[in-house]
Amino acid sequence: MPGAKRSVAPGTATSGARSIVPESSETVTEQDRRRLHGINPNSRQSGRRDAAPCTSAHLQERDFTMDPVAARTRVCVGIDVSKDKLDIHIDTLNQNFTVTNDGAGIQELRDRLLKLTIQRIAIEHTGGYQRRVAAELLDAGLPVSLVMPRRVRDYAKAMNLRAKNDRIDATLLAQFARIMNPAISEKTTENRLLLDELVGRRRQLVEYLATEKTRHQQAYDPTIRRGIRRLMDTLKTDLKDVEQAIAELIKNDDDWRKKVELLTSVPGVGTTTAATLLAELPELGNANRGQIAALVGVAPYDNDSGKYAGKRSVYGGRNSVRRMLYMATLTATRFNPAIRKLKQRLQKEGKVLKVMMIACLRKLLITLNAILKSGKPWEDKLAKIC
Repeated sequence: MPGAKRSVAPGTATSGARSIVPESSETVTEQDRRRLHGINPNSRQSGRRDAAPCTSAHLQERDFTMDPVAARTRVCVGIDVSKDKLDIHIDTLNQNFTVTNDGAGIQELRDRLLKLTIQRIAIEHTGGYQRRVAAELLDAGLPVSLVMPRRVRDYAKAMNLRAKNDRIDATLLAQFARIMNPAISEKTTENRLLLDELVGRRRQLVEYLATEKTRHQQAYDPTIRRGIRRLMDTLKTDLKDVEQAIAELIKNDDDWRKKVELLTSVPGVGTTTAATLLAELPELGNANRGQIAALVGVAPYDNDSGKYAGKRSVYGGRNSVRRMLYMATLTATRFNPAIRKLKQRLQKEGKVLKVMMIACLRKLLITLNAILKSGKPWEDKLAKIC
């Protein structure tokens, strides 16, 4: 009969009461059985407040931050960032929701996450739309990890996950945070963010100028050529303003000014290269030689298997930093004694140009890293031990 009580004999197992401890003489009511069944995702009672957290779709409709069990669970969060919205996934609770990628939406997200015990929040480090949400969450003291998109996609391929959309990406980021436990990112100061934007804008203007210069050379009509020259003059003015802003920003920061003096003491390294390193390679001077080479993408990786000894190759890393250092290396092979000597030795060994330039670039990078770490300007003795 519904609502009737029945006794459970010691040592007797009953259907539907799997969590009862053997040899217990306690009685079980029909209501208790419904609570026990609440762990089943298919149960109609799974959405009750007295049910344990589960993956049921019923939980999608209520505020999970009100669940006391959810507040105690260490969760990992994945946030897929786009221009207009943020797709969020909470792994342990199997929760998905979306907020707008603006002040109000980020504030809502921040308030909801602060009610949970967060183990890691994974956000892809791509474009620039992730900067605001990452900064706001870091300001709130939440453990945010900015991860490279390639690592996440490689993880997805390893898990044989081929489908891709915003919700799936958020779920994948939460799984990546749980399994890989990426390092927590450091909070970026406003000055560093500004320097990063200025350096990036300068690079864009230089590329635009090079493109317009080529178009001016190819154009035949005088009217078109005059229009291109006007555009080039505007770009040159903007470039000059950006470079002046970069110089002022570095000048007003004692730490950056000292670092630029140390970096530019190396023959072949100018102010522009130094500013790029400050903005886009903040690890310089704090990492060892192997780590800093890997970050830039000039660390050689083995390709051996058994008796097979393949050629070592370099890949990955920060492309913008590597491109800037490559141009500095071209100058250093002429005016830096240590780099010039290395190139001459590699030439005698019959190395191809690309191998020589990467080796010289790595030598220059390791030298710069050692200089910032020691706090002493460049000299021939220091270059010999790098």
